[in-house]
Amino acid sequence: MTEKQSLIMSHLSPKTTNPLQFAVMRSEQKFYELIESLPMVAVQGYNKKRQVIYWNEASRRLYGYTREEAQGKLLEDLIIPDFMRQDVIRAHFNWVDKGISIPAEEIELQHKDGHLVPVYSSHVMIKQESGDCEMFCIDISLQEQKKAREALRKMASFDDLTQLPNRRMMEAELASRLAECRRFKRELAVVFIDLDNFKLINDTLGHHFGDQLLKAVAEAMRAEIRDCDLLTRFGGDEFVLLLPEFDGVEGIHELLQRLINALEGGFELDGDCYQVTASFGVSLFPEDGTNVTELMGNADAAMYQAKEKGKNSVCFYTSDINDRLVAYQGITAMLRRAIANDQLHLHYQPQIDLMSGTMQSCEALLRCFNDQAEPVSPAVFIPVAEKSGLINRIGDWVLEAACKQLKAWQGTSLANTRVDINLSGRQLINPHLADHILKTLDDYDLKPNQLGLELTENEVIGGDEVQIGQLEKLKQSGVHISIDDFGTGYSSLVYLRRLPVCSLKIDRGFLHHAMENDGDMAIMQAMITVGHQLGLSVVVEGVETDEQHQLVKNLGCDLAQGFLYARPMPANKMPAYIQTHCTDS
Repeated sequence: MTEKQSLIMSHLSPKTTNPLQFAVMRSEQKFYELIESLPMVAVQGYNKKRQVIYWNEASRRLYGYTREEAQGKLLEDLIIPDFMRQDVIRAHFNWVDKGISIPAEEIELQHKDGHLVPVYSSHVMIKQESGDCEMFCIDISLQEQKKAREALRKMASFDDLTQLPNRRMMEAELASRLAECRRFKRELAVVFIDLDNFKLINDTLGHHFGDQLLKAVAEAMRAEIRDCDLLTRFGGDEFVLLLPEFDGVEGIHELLQRLINALEGGFELDGDCYQVTASFGVSLFPEDGTNVTELMGNADAAMYQAKEKGKNSVCFYTSDINDRLVAYQGITAMLRRAIANDQLHLHYQPQIDLMSGTMQSCEALLRCFNDQAEPVSPAVFIPVAEKSGLINRIGDWVLEAACKQLKAWQGTSLANTRVDINLSGRQLINPHLADHILKTLDDYDLKPNQLGLELTENEVIGGDEVQIGQLEKLKQSGVHISIDDFGTGYSSLVYLRRLPVCSLKIDRGFLHHAMENDGDMAIMQAMITVGHQLGLSVVVEGVETDEQHQLVKNLGCDLAQGFLYARPMPANKMPAYIQTHCTDS
């Protein structure tokens, strides 16, 4: 007979001859055999005094006590946590003496080393008719289920990359803290944080690098905040910080300045050091909102205002910010409708060769009309298009429309005209830009030298090797590359020499000032000279008078553009202009 069989038979009387008693004992024997055969189910038996009379192997694995260690010990001294002791003793007494059974439930019992073990525990009472009853606890471990539930809870409440609370948890926590603020008449600040130019970093260096940088940024900010503050990742490169119990606006400024300093300190990744800046928008409870939606929306609006101020700054919400946000949203919606409803148009402004007086090329200028067919100034809608990301769709439309018009002009007096379109810095980020432009030209059976691209000085200077490579590929194919508004940016002449450009366009402001100031005229002369020495043609914008025309011609400019020659016009008016205006001067 095995040890297990001996243990089982010790509970049975060998002298029993009553058939009914014998049948009961045989049932008990089968019960013991069953519970001993369940390797994943912990079963413990207790007598009327709650002393251990049975302890299977699964109980040892679950609670850490061997059968020998548990035998004869009190239930409450083994696996019952202190806070449950009296309740367990009372429940056992009520079952034994009053017949009130213990319900099955999920509870946490205590391991030998002190940690709590989650189990689903049920109970069976036997030998009640003999007065010497025995209670068996049947416990199924819920440790794996608890781990799974905890993992799901963490996935639902925490950001996997930074390990910060996520948007869902932040909104729930903000709602809870606002309830406390209302009850106890407290203040609360909501800070919306957006990293500056992170998309450029992500697109140029790759998402893996971007993820590493986000983790480093999260750690740096978390190290600077107080224990009572809550830093969360809202999504992408956006974070939200909840600040309770702040010491006035000055206290908020002081804390956020620490965050700014921490980010400006730089992050070493893959052996290189990268600096990061961020824009901070702040809304206050109850002045700027009384619920989650209002406070978050106003903090977000303040953050966009911080971006407009030049980034890397803090902006507190004010009512006029909301007015600007409403206007911004209105223009964004208008642009979306304009794209969808064909309310975008190109007008063309000639660029005149100052030596021959003929039109050598023209600039395509975008015009947008609202729902009332009224023109909207580019100074209004272009910045919104840049900020909203719509500039990429608009840029594609402009390229397509310009190529379509060039195709229509083939076989006319405008067949040899080059059309220059403006290119946004956001478009330049696209690593497939050159291929896209060249394919569009090919689709319309156009030559690359029929198209020109104009970029502002800062957009070209700020480009990385990939972006400059895109321009180089286009220039080598024959596309004309110009730096627009030259002189208003911060270019280095040494760097300018290395750029793949064909011409410089001098900003109109220099011409207007040169008519009145010898110093500005000298600067303009120097820019023209530098352009020529670098082998570039020079275009001047904003020529409006005969005096200005004569000045730029005397200074040696190659081409001029302005109201003196022609205002921007629809494509259907260009042939008549060519016939009547482009004569020798």
